[in-house]
Amino acid sequence: MARILIVEDEARIASFVAKGLGAEGHRTTVVGDGPSGLDEALSGDHDLVILDIGLPGLDGFEVLDQLRSQGSRIPVIVLTARDSVTDTVSALDNGADDYVPKPFRFAELLARVRLRLRQASRGDGEGASDALEAGGVRLDLRTRRASVAGREIDLSAREFTLAEIFMRNAGQVLSREQLLDHAWGLDFDPGSNVVDVYVGYLRKKLGADAITTVRGMGYRFGV
Repeated sequence: MARILIVEDEARIASFVAKGLGAEGHRTTVVGDGPSGLDEALSGDHDLVILDIGLPGLDGFEVLDQLRSQGSRIPVIVLTARDSVTDTVSALDNGADDYVPKPFRFAELLARVRLRLRQASRGDGEGASDALEAGGVRLDLRTRRASVAGREIDLSAREFTLAEIFMRNAGQVLSREQLLDHAWGLDFDPGSNVVDVYVGYLRKKLGADAITTVRGMGYRFGV
C-alpha cells in the first residue's frame, strides 16, 4: 500500500482517481489548490504525487519547480488536459516523472503509478547518500546541484535526472530505451532522438569524454 497525494481542483476527477486507487489498496489524500498541494507534497507523508497543471493559487508548473528546488525527490505524475509537446516538455523539464493527458483511462494511470512506485522503491534501496561522485562530477541529490572538478554547473531538471541515472550506473552500457524509461517514462516515438539530444547537452556541461557512445548498444558514463 502506498500513500498517494492527488492535487486536482476538479472534484469529479479527483474523486474518480481516489476511489480507483483506494480500490487497489492505496491510501489517498486529495487537495484542490497549488499551495496546499505543495505543502502536502513537502510534508514527507506521501510516496507519490498525482498533480494537475491548471490549479488555483499556484499552477502545477510552479508547484513542481518549488518542490524540486527544495530538494524533494518524490515521484510526480502530471495529470492535465494540456497535451501539446511544449507542455509535455515543460512538465518534464520542471521535474515531473511522468505525464498522463486528460481524458485518460484509469488502467493507464494505474500502470504509471505502479511503475513510478516500483522505481522509487528500487532507488531507495540503492543507498542513503545525499551525493553521487564519479569521474570528477558531483551531484548533490538533496539540493539538486551539480559540479565538475569543483566548479558548479547549471543542469535542467531533466539533465540532472539523466546524469543521476548515468552516475548510478557508471561503467555500464545503458540503451536508449532504458534511458527513456527511467528518465522520461513516456512512450516516445521509437524514432525520437530526445536521448541523443540530452546526452549532447550533458557532454557540453560535464565534458566531451564523460559519456561514451557504444555503437549499436547505447551510452556509458565513465570508463
